[in-house]
Amino acid sequence: MKERLTNDTYVSLKKTVQDGKTLDLTVANAVAAAMKDWAVEKGVTHFTHWFQPMTGITAEKHDSFITPVDGGKVMMEFSGKELIKGEPDASSFPSGGLRATFEARGYTAWDPTSFAFIKDNVLCIPSVFCSYTGEVLDKKTPLLRSIEVMNIQSLRILKLFGDMEATRVITTVGPEQEYFLVDKALFEKRKDLKYTGRTLFGAKPPKGQELEDHYFGSIKPRVAAFMEDLDKELWKLGILAKTEHNEVAPAQHELAPIFTDTNLASDHNQLTMDTMKKVALQHGLVCLLHEKPFAGVNGSGKHNNWSISTNTGRNLLDPGHTPHQNAQFLLFLSAVIKAVDEYQDLLRVSIASAANDHRLGANEAPPAIVSIFLGDELTAIMDAIDSGNLYKHRERTQMTVGVDVLPSFPKDTTDRNRTSPFAFTGNKFEFRMLGSSQSISGPNIILNTIVAEELRQFADILEAAPDFTKAMDALVKKTIRDHKRIIFNGNGYEDAWVVEAEKRGLLNLKSTPEALQTFIAEKNLDLFNRHKIFSDEETHARYEITMETYTKTLNIEALTMIDMVKKEILPAANTYIKELSKTAIAVRTLIPDMACESQLNMISELSALTDSVYARTNALESALDSAKDCKDAADCAFYFRENVFPAMVSLREAADEIEILAGEKYWPYPTYGTLLFSV
Repeated sequence: MKERLTNDTYVSLKKTVQDGKTLDLTVANAVAAAMKDWAVEKGVTHFTHWFQPMTGITAEKHDSFITPVDGGKVMMEFSGKELIKGEPDASSFPSGGLRATFEARGYTAWDPTSFAFIKDNVLCIPSVFCSYTGEVLDKKTPLLRSIEVMNIQSLRILKLFGDMEATRVITTVGPEQEYFLVDKALFEKRKDLKYTGRTLFGAKPPKGQELEDHYFGSIKPRVAAFMEDLDKELWKLGILAKTEHNEVAPAQHELAPIFTDTNLASDHNQLTMDTMKKVALQHGLVCLLHEKPFAGVNGSGKHNNWSISTNTGRNLLDPGHTPHQNAQFLLFLSAVIKAVDEYQDLLRVSIASAANDHRLGANEAPPAIVSIFLGDELTAIMDAIDSGNLYKHRERTQMTVGVDVLPSFPKDTTDRNRTSPFAFTGNKFEFRMLGSSQSISGPNIILNTIVAEELRQFADILEAAPDFTKAMDALVKKTIRDHKRIIFNGNGYEDAWVVEAEKRGLLNLKSTPEALQTFIAEKNLDLFNRHKIFSDEETHARYEITMETYTKTLNIEALTMIDMVKKEILPAANTYIKELSKTAIAVRTLIPDMACESQLNMISELSALTDSVYARTNALESALDSAKDCKDAADCAFYFRENVFPAMVSLREAADEIEILAGEKYWPYPTYGTLLFSV
């Protein structure tokens, strides 16, 4: 930008990006012309307003730079007006009732705080999306609102501490992305993977992740080649992919970028998922981003490393060497603790989906119960503040491993806890509940908003206090005492924690429909209204959309199961039974006294299982048929959870038993063993 814009235009645009100043149309025209010239030099002929509707993925409509001129010729033009505004159809995206089919007009508007980029030879302009009547229909607009709310409330706190240098506070995120890679030829043979992103049938292979030999293991050449090309493509887009490694499950891997501001991180993660899929195909692979593509092995999540920074370069969640004496850090930490405790429900809602329900609480991901891990040192400081006792600071010790030639290094003052949903990890919080396919916008909208709300309350109290220091000490102490129930440093996988959490009064919202009911609670509607994140109508629309998406997801999965059973699984089982019967008859013909026990037992067992699969398929069809009586989106979601989903689980159990018994050449699909160990 600096190379291509005049100094005045560049300064004006930077003020818009950094300080939120309104952009002048003259500046927009200059920026548009520079963007177009830059793109055309790289062979680009089209542009698009790239936005994030409520589908959870991105959307784009391509327009060319071509403009007709006299003499039957054309020019390549791109105006500030075209840069600032686009008009996609608003009725064909999820709207939760905000738009009817005949009310089609919608607007996209350029977001100058996120950089334009070239993807698939098209100039992409990050944009927001709203309806003709002004309702927000995307994930970016409320994210930008939440970022601004955090800025306003954080600055109030900093001014109380005498910090006049910081003029802007931002939240930063580094999302770690987990994913699976499978061979494309094998993927094409599985209807369930193609239609739903996960295997709806599949027996456990002889080997899974039991030996724990895949995690951080040597990366296979085919995967390494994919990772190398993925890095290059991401770096071209300005996405600083940093870390890559094998994850716990076979065929599972992880990528982590360097953190950046939350808005940009959200755009980058959407691009990362899209790029992963495209690069995988170039290597004859398919990238699976579903939260639980394979039963019996770890699913995939997305760890949202969230922190708060100033434009002067300070991390407000950095405790320093003496956190017990760092009053500003303790105040911000207290705000986070209070926010997570008071809005457990919203954090759970922010990661809710049918896919993520498979993963939460399993021995691979945090439980559905929200809690905070602080570690030994910070917990001891909190306890000392609560009790009024003097905290005894522990100096960091040197870590030695008993071999003289190896260097010693400073040992951290606290351990890590991978079972915690929301863990403090040095100078940030790692929100570990996100699903791998999910947009990070939703969780960060909630995180920003709930922490900003607590900072608002703190600022109101402290600004009115005659003695700031005494008021702050009292506020931190009261906050810790009132909300320490949310702090848990133990094993979140243990059944004992479920019992303990219930005693503490913590929520255990096990499924998406249960969690979503809380989204439209009065306190949450008040929160969104107070900070102008969502209007009541926009909140209810998101509630409706998520409920409907949950139902539609299970409905597609159920219909896919029925299709696979009727067209492939039962015919395959019956073919195998027929072959066994022919074999038994042939043997008996040759050797009349032969018992043919193995064939007869197999025939008997398989016949019983096929009858069971047939009956369970009918039961699933009946459950789907009864779903037509549902009254509304919530009623439908609960019906599918309580009736359709159990019927799906039951059908799978019987079908997987057939797979175990069936001869491999008769089974119509690649097995788990083939899928997980083929790359």
